[in-house]
Amino acid sequence: MSTITHLLAAHRDGVPDAFGQLVGLVYADLQRVARGQRRRMGAGETLNTTALVHEAYAKIVDQAGARFADRGHFLAIAAVAMRQILVDHARHRTRDKRGGGAVHAPLDEVEERIGRDARHVLELDMALGRLAQHDQRAARVVECRYFAGLTEEETAEALEVSVRTVQREWLKARAWLRHELAGRASPIGD
Repeated sequence: MSTITHLLAAHRDGVPDAFGQLVGLVYADLQRVARGQRRRMGAGETLNTTALVHEAYAKIVDQAGARFADRGHFLAIAAVAMRQILVDHARHRTRDKRGGGAVHAPLDEVEERIGRDARHVLELDMALGRLAQHDQRAARVVECRYFAGLTEEETAEALEVSVRTVQREWLKARAWLRHELAGRASPIGD
């Protein structure tokens, strides 16, 4: 049993400080995920990598009874926490006094401009919420791949599916999100 797996089991069993030790071992992974998130938000973003990691840590610790199956599952949960933090941060930046309101744009454009305009983060988040209503697994793949920057293999491990399933879901989710963000009807349907 690896150290990470051992600490995950210890955390599940309520061993004090197991979670803190676990975070110490995966801190570099969390930093990598946070750097990817910040890159998408752009260089002018005020939330730095360390702050994002620490806020995600606090958010995960606050989840009563959080259980993690393995390293991949833990990183997937961290990706969701980071997504929520970034969306909250984007909401704050786009309040009415800052010109609030979302603009529809294709996903490719969102990826290019996300750092210059936090409204796109909010639009993507809303579209991802709509996708989750139709296809939860596809939405989770987007969280892992786009928001956490996990590889196909890491995403497959986190979601306990095959790499080929991740590839199919990623293609389907991107197409669905492009349609949603462009204001067209959903190709998946209601």
